[in-house]
Amino acid sequence: MTDDHRRRPTDSGSIPIDPDVEVEETDTRPDRPVHLRWSALATVAVGGALGTGVRAVLAEAFPAHDGVSWVVLAINVTGAFVLGLLLEALAHRGPDVGRRRTLRLFVGTGVLGGFTTYSTLADDTAQLLDAGRWGAGSGYALLSVAAGLVAVVAGLWVAALVRPRATAAPARSADTTGGDR
Repeated sequence: MTDDHRRRPTDSGSIPIDPDVEVEETDTRPDRPVHLRWSALATVAVGGALGTGVRAVLAEAFPAHDGVSWVVLAINVTGAFVLGLLLEALAHRGPDVGRRRTLRLFVGTGVLGGFTTYSTLADDTAQLLDAGRWGAGSGYALLSVAAGLVAVVAGLWVAALVRPRATAAPARSADTTGGDR
């Protein structure tokens, strides 16, 4: 059997098309999925470095008070809001390809992934609980998760409010001449 008789990944009845592979890429040989491409990994890494740097500066400028890191709470809630805003805005502007995908990877996965720090939230909560501060530890954890959920919903809502709406075409009059025919 020659290569001409083999099915291409886009042929009906063959392997489902990977959503991370662009349609144009399946014409000859499918490229690697986005998460395995060096350019995408570099985009996320650069964004992550920027987000982590900003978080580190803020955490250093505003240290934890009495075992509770209010700046980490604010960072996580802000990140959740911006992520909801970004993803809602991108989702309504077209498919996740080209510049939209690059923006999602850079800002959404990279910058915001490095900026937010739920591992620090978990560590701070564990330290509060280990110190016997059950009220502060559980309250801090619950407040962080609840505020993050409210923030992401608020980001989705704000993005929906500012999204450009399609305008209806003006109604055409049946009689454009102004008189009977």
